[in-house]
Amino acid sequence: EPNDQVWYMNGDFTLSCAAEKVNGNEIQGTFALTFAREYLKNGMLEAERKLLILRTAVGGTGFLDNHWKSTDDLYLRMMEMTRTALALNEGNRLKGLLWHQGETDALLNATYDIHYKHLMTLILSVREEFQVPELPFIAGDFVHHWKNENMDICKPVVDAVRAVCRDCGHGIFVETDNLLSNRQELRRNPQGWEDSIHFSRKAIYTLGERYFEAFLKL
Repeated sequence: EPNDQVWYMNGDFTLSCAAEKVNGNEIQGTFALTFAREYLKNGMLEAERKLLILRTAVGGTGFLDNHWKSTDDLYLRMMEMTRTALALNEGNRLKGLLWHQGETDALLNATYDIHYKHLMTLILSVREEFQVPELPFIAGDFVHHWKNENMDICKPVVDAVRAVCRDCGHGIFVETDNLLSNRQELRRNPQGWEDSIHFSRKAIYTLGERYFEAFLKL
C-alpha cells in the first residue's frame, strides 16, 4: 500500500506518492520501493521527514548505447533530478545510490575494463558533484538464470560491477543467488514473451531487502 512518507521523483520531474506500477492484472515490483519500506520499518527515517526515491533508471539502457556516460542523456537527467531534489528543501540530503544495470552492456559485449571505467566514473562524479564523498553505492548481480545461459558476455560486466563496489569506497555488491526469473516463476512478460532476464516480483522484493541489508553494513 502507498505510504505518504515515501515519494517518487519521476523521470519528468513530477512528484508522486510511491506505489508499484500495475499493468492490467500484473504488478511490477521495484526493489527501490522495498528498500524504502525496510528503511521505514527499521526506524531510520527521522521524525517529520520523508523519503524521496529518484526514479532515474530506464530499462534496457547502458554505457555502450550512450545513455549513462557523463555527456549522455540519462546521466545528465539523473544529475539534474538530484539537483532539483536537493533544492526542494535546504535540509534535503542524499542517502545512497542504488544501481542495478549492466545487462544491455553485456549484450553489447562490454569488456571488463570499459565497464569498470564507466561505472567508477559515474559513482565518483556523483559524489564529487554533490559533495558526498562517502555516499553509499550498492549494486547487484544479474538474474542467475539468464547470466548462466550467457556467461561469456555477462562475466566481464558482473566482475567489473563487483570490483567497482570493492574499490570505490563505501560500496557493496549484492549477491542474487536463489532469486528466480519470471520464467522460472512461470510468469510471462506483460508483452507476452517468456522472460528470463528479469527477476520475478517475489525475487524483486527479496532483492530490495538484500540491498537494505547491504546499506546497513555501510
